[in-house]
Amino acid sequence: MSDSFWIIKFIDSNLTKHTNLPDLPACFQLSVLPWTPCIYLWLASPFYILYLKRNNRGYIMMSILNRIKTVLGLILWIVCWTDLFSSFHEMSQNQSKPPIYFITPLIVGMTMLLATFLIQYERLKGVQSSGVLFIFWTISVLCAIVPFRSKIVYQNGVEDKLRFTTFYIYFGLTLIQLILSCFNEKPPLFSSVVTDPNACPEITAGFLSKMTFWWFTSMAIKGYKSPLENKDLWSLNKQDSSELVVPNLLNEWEVEKSKAQRYKFKQKMKIFISFHNHCHTGSIKKVEVLLSKRREVRQPSFLRALLRAFGPYFLIGSAFKLLQDLITFVNPQLLRLLIDFTKQPNAPLWWGYSLAFLMFGTSLLQTLILHQHFQYCFVTGMRLRSGIIGAIYRKALAITNEAKRSSTVGEVVNLMSVDAQRFMDLTTFLNMLWSAPLQIILALFFLWQNLGPSVLAGVALMVLLIPFNAFIAMKTRTYQVEQMKHKDDRIKLMNEILNGIKVLKLYAWEVSFKEKILQIRQKELTVLRKTAYLSALSTMAWTSAPFMVALTTFAVYVTVDEENVLDAEKAFVSLSLFNILRFPLNMLPQVISSIVQASVSLKRIQDFLSHDELNPESVDRRNNASGNGAELLKKTRHAETIKLDSSFCSRVINVMVPQGSLLAVVGHVGCGKTSLVSALLGEMEKQEGQISIRGSVAYVPQQAWIQNATLRDNILFGRPYVEQRYRCVLEACALTPDLEVLPGGDQTEIGEKGINLSGGQRQRVSLARALYSEADVYLLDDPLSAVDAHVAKHIFDKVIGPEGALKGKTRILVTHGISFLPQVDNILVMVDGRVSEMGSYQDLLKQNGAFAEFLRNYSLEDIIEDDEFGCPISLCVSLLFCCRQISIMSNDLENPKKMSRRRRCSERKHPESPTEKKEPKLEKLIQAETAETGRVKFKVYWDYAKAVGPFLSLFICFLYGCQSAASIGANFWLSEWTNDAQHNRTQDQVSMRVGVYAALGISQGVLVMFSSFTLALGKIQAARKLHQTLLDNKFHTPQSFFDTTPIGRIINRFSKDIYVIDEVLPSTILMFLGTFFASLSTMIVIICSTPIFALVIGPLALIYFFVQRFYVATSRQLKRLESVSRSPIYSHFSETITGTSVIRAYGRNAAFVLMSDMKVDENQKSYYPGIVSNRWLGVRIELIGNCIVLFAALLAVIGKDKLSPGLVGLSVSYALQVTMSLNWMVRMTSDLESNIVAVERVKEYSETQTEAPWIVTDKQPPPDWPPKGNVEFADYSVRYREGLDLVLRNISLKVEGGEKIGIVGRTGAGKSSMTLCLFRLLEAADGEIVIDEVKISEIGLHDLRSKLTIIPQEPVLFSGTLRMNLDPFEKYSDEEVWKALELSHLKRFVSNQTSKLDLECSEGGENLSVGQRQLVCLARALLRKTRILVLDEATAAVDLETDDLIQSTIRTQFEDCTVFTIAHRLNTIMDYTRVLVLDKGQIAEFDTPTNLMAQKGIFYGMAKDAGLA
Repeated sequence: MSDSFWIIKFIDSNLTKHTNLPDLPACFQLSVLPWTPCIYLWLASPFYILYLKRNNRGYIMMSILNRIKTVLGLILWIVCWTDLFSSFHEMSQNQSKPPIYFITPLIVGMTMLLATFLIQYERLKGVQSSGVLFIFWTISVLCAIVPFRSKIVYQNGVEDKLRFTTFYIYFGLTLIQLILSCFNEKPPLFSSVVTDPNACPEITAGFLSKMTFWWFTSMAIKGYKSPLENKDLWSLNKQDSSELVVPNLLNEWEVEKSKAQRYKFKQKMKIFISFHNHCHTGSIKKVEVLLSKRREVRQPSFLRALLRAFGPYFLIGSAFKLLQDLITFVNPQLLRLLIDFTKQPNAPLWWGYSLAFLMFGTSLLQTLILHQHFQYCFVTGMRLRSGIIGAIYRKALAITNEAKRSSTVGEVVNLMSVDAQRFMDLTTFLNMLWSAPLQIILALFFLWQNLGPSVLAGVALMVLLIPFNAFIAMKTRTYQVEQMKHKDDRIKLMNEILNGIKVLKLYAWEVSFKEKILQIRQKELTVLRKTAYLSALSTMAWTSAPFMVALTTFAVYVTVDEENVLDAEKAFVSLSLFNILRFPLNMLPQVISSIVQASVSLKRIQDFLSHDELNPESVDRRNNASGNGAELLKKTRHAETIKLDSSFCSRVINVMVPQGSLLAVVGHVGCGKTSLVSALLGEMEKQEGQISIRGSVAYVPQQAWIQNATLRDNILFGRPYVEQRYRCVLEACALTPDLEVLPGGDQTEIGEKGINLSGGQRQRVSLARALYSEADVYLLDDPLSAVDAHVAKHIFDKVIGPEGALKGKTRILVTHGISFLPQVDNILVMVDGRVSEMGSYQDLLKQNGAFAEFLRNYSLEDIIEDDEFGCPISLCVSLLFCCRQISIMSNDLENPKKMSRRRRCSERKHPESPTEKKEPKLEKLIQAETAETGRVKFKVYWDYAKAVGPFLSLFICFLYGCQSAASIGANFWLSEWTNDAQHNRTQDQVSMRVGVYAALGISQGVLVMFSSFTLALGKIQAARKLHQTLLDNKFHTPQSFFDTTPIGRIINRFSKDIYVIDEVLPSTILMFLGTFFASLSTMIVIICSTPIFALVIGPLALIYFFVQRFYVATSRQLKRLESVSRSPIYSHFSETITGTSVIRAYGRNAAFVLMSDMKVDENQKSYYPGIVSNRWLGVRIELIGNCIVLFAALLAVIGKDKLSPGLVGLSVSYALQVTMSLNWMVRMTSDLESNIVAVERVKEYSETQTEAPWIVTDKQPPPDWPPKGNVEFADYSVRYREGLDLVLRNISLKVEGGEKIGIVGRTGAGKSSMTLCLFRLLEAADGEIVIDEVKISEIGLHDLRSKLTIIPQEPVLFSGTLRMNLDPFEKYSDEEVWKALELSHLKRFVSNQTSKLDLECSEGGENLSVGQRQLVCLARALLRKTRILVLDEATAAVDLETDDLIQSTIRTQFEDCTVFTIAHRLNTIMDYTRVLVLDKGQIAEFDTPTNLMAQKGIFYGMAKDAGLA
């Protein structure tokens, strides 16, 4: 055979296409087919071998499977070379063979050797299942099928027996190799799979399993059967864990920093040299210019560090994306061939079938590749987040105090949550930066080939839409900012209202505040409506864009030139290309805005990571474990300046503390005592000198730092538990009595910031931690100020003092307590940051310097010890007040100043407080669980539909249906139009065809806009209704509900859930309806064109339904687990930031870093299966979509005689789009289920039990009621809530109008309950109260409460003007308000303010002192001036002076009113008409004060305690 003959034989279309028995030429079969797999393997192996060299996973033992593979590889090599040698043999026999007979066996043989080598090399490197070889064997088998078939078909006499045999052996062996490569090897020796009980199956999964995410199926099934729990989650893959990711990133960051340092140094040198040169030439000006140019210092780039740490892995994903982009364009070309095929009446059927299967194959390949790309991107994102969080956490532990001040805790937590999240989101989009332009260019290229220059018209339209969308996006953003502002205002106000709900109820002010909330809400809804209209416009643009583009292009194409005929091939191929174009054009703006956001985040993170760090060398901590006692200098501090902030410096200080001595540091506020302690810890910037500390350090800060852990863990602080030592420590710190009170003993979980401990308890726990740590040096920063006197004495004696547990240790005690100073070894007096004097107590008194003066100042205020009680007098006075709270919380009385602060946090509850305090924690978790397991009930959807309006809901669905119908109609019309080409009815109908097509398309756009608008109206109506009912219900809810429900839980309904209902839910519904109708219309189109397709739909729908149910159940639970495990990361972090100095002092940095890493990994453990579940779903749903494509194409081929090319194009191009909508529909179903829960939660709180009506119209009392102010209790009993004991039992008493009644009694006697009953905050269990002949239980609550006045114990102010706080309904004139202010002694203060009555009060009235707030409450009472006044006496809040003012005002102004006073200071009620003494909820004594004193009963005893008897 001559060479020319080979070329002719190589391409013979008669042999291939135009026959019903196609075959490829022999030459092609001998060259291109066997070479294809070889070329692939030789190209891939260098990279693969390099990759394996880098990633060694361990060594796999030789297995039977491995042996078989190797042997088969060698046999294949022998088979190929048998061919080669037979060719040589024939040559020696003088039978000339073409060169191909030598080249092919040689190449294939070499490749088989390479494959065999790879099999072994992979085993040594621990690869369990090889993707490279799997692909190689697949290609080999596919390429061998053609010759295999042709050898069978043309089997009339085999001339070449040897080659015939070797080929069949070759084919058989490659097939076996392909089957074998589907199986996995055993895991490598010593790999984590063997050791980890719950390893992720991905590690051992085979290549096919990895590509299809089959390994995830076990979890999907488990999640479907029962809700997933934490124990069901797999361990995190080693390479994704913080342990590997964070150090990797930090190393790269260190490299960057050192580069920047070097650069700085070089610049300095250059400047120095140029300065030198210029100074000689005398041009100083030039030097200045040079210097100013060099000012821009090069910052170390965090971006570079990120790229180096995570770039290589991400690039693999990018490679997949490139492949996928290229494959995307194969399908439109195949569609073209398919339409072409249907046009030719005599085309062979096998060509149609192969086209259908090729379409299926490319779609399948595209699916697998796309999801691999996503997997790589998401995993990169996940690692990025771990890395960034880890880096920020480690940095936060090391930054200086000055740097710490520059960013608040909230800001740093934001770096972790928001900014790290932004990077994570960006990774999924990042490839679009190059992929979108690539797709656009390719699409335009193919379109140009198809339709010529008229494409430009369509493209121009697309480009014009970009600024339109951008404009809408900009507008939406400004609206969003505005909306956030309103939302914040609303939540802030709501928070205040819930905190002060009791006061609102007592004053009957609910209506006014409800109006305020509704005003803000109205503004919010207005903005929301604007946003909704904008989004409706953009939805319209986004839906009708592809259509408008097609319309303009086709219209231009047919009108430009008479010759141009629009046939099916052109029209539908163009449509499918336009559909491809849609995606990148829409994504580009999103990607760019994402990148802009991420760059802002990057800068913030970079700035934070570039902060200065503390120098660990600033304190010389030489450990002398040998206990060298002769070394007397425990700490030497030479001239050492401590820089703290720019405003304050500790000046030069020299201090020496001998080993084992106790040094007290005293001085006025702000003289630098704490700074001195900080300097010893190395927390300050050292200017010069040295600090040395011998041994380990324990530190007790001024504000105790408590972790959210059990009490025991707080004390142990990471040290091993030793029973004996632990008990001693508890005893010494006076914590034993507290343990008996706490619900779980020392296993009680302490809330964040120690919320369920009192101030004194926190301080003692902090001290216990120091004591337990058995350090050498103790730095105690004023630990005794938070506890009260007798406890302070106990602690000093047992712990700190000369006889305490710490004797023999070195102690530095900062203190204000003078009583302990005589017992310390040395006293150091500080004045303005320098040591003014130092010596023992006696020495300093003799010197008569600053210290003596300090003593004189303080001894006036200091507590005079009283022998009889052994506790200070000032405490006795407030004893009654204190006991109420504390008898519950702790056994010792905490100092009253601290109490007032605590009293505001916990509402006043009667004695079941500790359990109640503890419950919220457990209860909250449980509640979150119940709300969201299992499927959402249909009732919830119906509730939402009702809120939207049932008719409107139906109308919305109807509009969506119409819009789909219009779109289908337009496309059917197009297919009719394209059929004109075949019948040559062209020109006369063009204008009609274009007109109708346009009309249908435009009506579709209009319908889309309509449906979006109605949906917007509906969503706003629903948002208004749901919020309104929730708000109404919450204002009508009885007080007991607020006492038992944590405020956070109610606020959550108002913030998170309402936000979901406002914004998230409607857009989910919009997407869901859109995708649902899109999928539906696809089915309709395909069934219309090929009715037999209906048979296939059943099984496919069934599979779809199953996959969807499995996915939704699993992913919903994974989302919940992920969000539950996310908050601990941030709360642990904010906790750490507040306690950095303690953590560093005890040297626990590493342990805390580990804890943070564990929390992040715990979170990623549920996040990772979440990502994979999306991939798993994607592959399966897209497989269904690909099947639809396959069947649509196959049926088109079968029925090609009956179908017009237009219909074929229509049904197949619809099928190509369906995958996307199916995929989104499942996601949206899942989102809809998780978001509709918000409606359920809001409904739950809108239907709680309500209190009595505010106004009962037929029972309204006369306007001047009560005229006299007589009050009568008749057999009155009351309880706090159902199921609790009575607090007041059978109380009967009569009070005449104008009487002044004092109410006294021990804690829990029911004093406050009496006043609450008057206001009906507690409803009677029995009996009743009558005021001036009116039974109060019969009238409306507002009618009752507006006629009584109370001055409550804790003054509550709301943010707003002072005027609003006095008179929210604006009933009174300015003169009356000023008069009230004058009488309440506030006039001077208010008139000195610039804004007078419009003085803004901050939240809770924080910008007024507590005394002033109390006076504001008095002014409120003076304004209302009702006949009955209740005074819940405020003790701790007010100094004596203010108290006298209040009392005198009440005596003069409320002379003729009935006054009830709950008294804590008995001297205020000694001149009252009568005194009521309560005991255990019953009346013990009721008479005039003088009579009661004479009776020598309970009252006398109390008076004696207070020193009045």
